[in-house]
Amino acid sequence: MVESLLKLGTPPLSKPLLPLPFQFSLSSSRSLPMSSLNSVNVHRSPTASSFQPSILVFSGGTAFNGVVEELKKLTTCVAHVLPVSDDGGSTAEIVRVLGGPAVGDIRSRCLRLSDQSTSEALAVRNLLGYRLPLDPQEAKLEWYSIVEGEHSLWKDVSKAYRETIRAFLAYFQNQILRRTNESFCFSNGSIGNFFFAGARIFFQSLDAAIFLFSRVSQIPTESLVLPVISTNDRLTLGCELWDGMIIRGQNEISHPTNGSLQLIDKENSSTLPSRIKRVFYMSSEGSNLLHEVFPTVNPSVLEQLRNVDCIIYGMGSLFTSICPSLVLLGVGEVIASRSCAKVLVMNGSCDRETSGFGASCFVTAITDALNRTYGHLNNRLKNNPSEYINTIFVPKDGEIPVDMKSLATLGIVHVVRVESMKDPKVGVVYEPTSLIQALSNLLKQK
Repeated sequence: MVESLLKLGTPPLSKPLLPLPFQFSLSSSRSLPMSSLNSVNVHRSPTASSFQPSILVFSGGTAFNGVVEELKKLTTCVAHVLPVSDDGGSTAEIVRVLGGPAVGDIRSRCLRLSDQSTSEALAVRNLLGYRLPLDPQEAKLEWYSIVEGEHSLWKDVSKAYRETIRAFLAYFQNQILRRTNESFCFSNGSIGNFFFAGARIFFQSLDAAIFLFSRVSQIPTESLVLPVISTNDRLTLGCELWDGMIIRGQNEISHPTNGSLQLIDKENSSTLPSRIKRVFYMSSEGSNLLHEVFPTVNPSVLEQLRNVDCIIYGMGSLFTSICPSLVLLGVGEVIASRSCAKVLVMNGSCDRETSGFGASCFVTAITDALNRTYGHLNNRLKNNPSEYINTIFVPKDGEIPVDMKSLATLGIVHVVRVESMKDPKVGVVYEPTSLIQALSNLLKQK
């Protein structure tokens, strides 16, 4: 593989890269065969000594991360479905220069699922989770130290892993150098994003890049990280407000930074001029950048939806993290056909996207997304909210009103209050152990 990589050219490094070690194999006994990437069933772990419920989670890259470690104690048979429309941070810079789908949310979840039971596993996790300094020049210098294998982050990483990871970091650097008309900014860059992007471009496959990242970070083979759209194309999220205004780009919808290099502040973003009516995908190619497009859902997502014991709409940004996975053709149809547990995990507080919302507003927004209520006339469904959601988890002391009468009108009466705690950065969040225990109790009842 590396012979092919080297023929394409590599950046000048102070130390030459070694061939990819034979010890690392994409078809090793720890790995799933490449042919099964789109046909894996998470329903049961082959090594589990007792029944493990299988779960599919719709979520974004950050909010649900806080309970991923605790969820592993209940089951590792989880399909994490994530959007590919994030256009903030280093993800935005990668997409700007190299194109392709956004990988930031996927990388973030993969890291949370990765092994940390040994010093080497922890070292790999720390390396792929590392962010470069905010200052562009400092970031660039530190990046070269990493890609040349001289940085202290490589301590405790064995030669086999080191040369495997470096090969794809070097390939990523090579792709940047080839774009002579674009200057790449490494400010606050994620090493995991760079590795991921290098792998995706090398294999010309998002699925293969996830597969490689999963094996390198030793994610349990029965845990899946699925892009809701399996693509190599650049996708842009758009939203239509109730006043008719169209906003282009996930960052502009959720937490605009006005093009600055400042870190994203989700808590202090200004309110939208009007509530969001719907989200949809927009073209990122050609001269007409405002026309709507209709990408196809990843078939693996539909397969998992047909087989899991529980479907969860995780906490996070409602319209930019959850709904982008729900508006695709086929998703609403499959969820409505299932009789399993369907759980909405409410946020602890509102954000720019949901200012003034009560719990019933979240239910309505999810229903409208799955029904594609405001989309193309021929694609609309008319399913009731209770066909998509039958249980709601809310954090105790949460700031979002739980309007029980309105929920009952929508056909939803099962509301479970879960212990919460105060996070100094984001406010009220779930106590992870209590949340997973509540989920466990629900699945036992079902």
